[in-house]
Amino acid sequence: MSEHWLSDPTRLWPDYRPTRLIELPALARRAGVARVLVKAENERPLGNFKALGGMVAGLRGLARITGAQSLDELRHRCRAWPTPLRLICASDGNHGLAVAAAAQHAGVVATVFLPEAVGSVRAARIRALGGEVVAVAGSYDDAVLAARDVAARGDGWLIADTSDDATDPAVIDVMAGYGLIARELAPQLRACAATRVSHLFVQAGVGGLAAALADGLHAQAQASGRLIVVEPEAAACVARALARGKPVQIDGELDTAAQMLSCGLASASALALLLWHRAQALSVDEPALRRAPRELLECGGPRSTPSGAAGVAGLLHAADDRARRELHGLDSTSTVLLIVTEAAIEDAD
Repeated sequence: MSEHWLSDPTRLWPDYRPTRLIELPALARRAGVARVLVKAENERPLGNFKALGGMVAGLRGLARITGAQSLDELRHRCRAWPTPLRLICASDGNHGLAVAAAAQHAGVVATVFLPEAVGSVRAARIRALGGEVVAVAGSYDDAVLAARDVAARGDGWLIADTSDDATDPAVIDVMAGYGLIARELAPQLRACAATRVSHLFVQAGVGGLAAALADGLHAQAQASGRLIVVEPEAAACVARALARGKPVQIDGELDTAAQMLSCGLASASALALLLWHRAQALSVDEPALRRAPRELLECGGPRSTPSGAAGVAGLLHAADDRARRELHGLDSTSTVLLIVTEAAIEDAD
């Protein structure tokens, strides 16, 4: 990913600090492994990791349009632009929140297309940042198509976090924003003597976070072990894409308690990286996803949601069966890295 003036997080958040890396010995004992380390993305501004992707991609997109070289210059140019600038995106909630925050930073408008099933609290959080919410009948994938159609008419600039075009600049910018997590992890892993992480269990909607972490940690030689992408059984689009070698649409309602992972088509940009890093896929049933936030909390972790704790569900699902342990190479010497991707919704600021 190329360097950019928005790569410095202190330009977006003056009080920026890395999210914590927490060790959970109780979860390691429950899973029968040596160590479990949890990156607490619930502590990120807006309460989730998407603040990195949607915020960076939205502002980079506006900078690309206006030619601005700083945040102050971007705000000035957006205010002086001949016609009102608008950011457009589809979301299950968190990406839209981040794009709305980017629009608010720059003084422009954001329109966020949400599936009707998304809860009113998530929609209200987007509106609180000045975002316009358009409810779409159907799934996240229907919202993606609706946002794409509006942007194609010239009604705004699409800040997508998924695309069937592996070179889509907005999607690449989103994953570049997620790269901050890997940059933070490098010194944190060294500090806790865990530079030889054997397993990364990371949840996926369209696969962008998993791809960004695989790429970032590999580049820093911090995680040469296995990458296991965890998805709901009802929305295992990355598993399908890895098996076929290309994004393939999943049919059905995509109904899952892990609403932020309710996606039916993997991102082409993410898939290319996941294939290169030889990612494995693991699908988890609904009872396991619903239990995961409680199990995380019982083991000393932060409060989260089925989406945010899906990596926990994946680890325990793999650990609870001898054949799955062997398949994924889990044993009593394993050091496992998990990402808690969002706070419990009532805890998010």
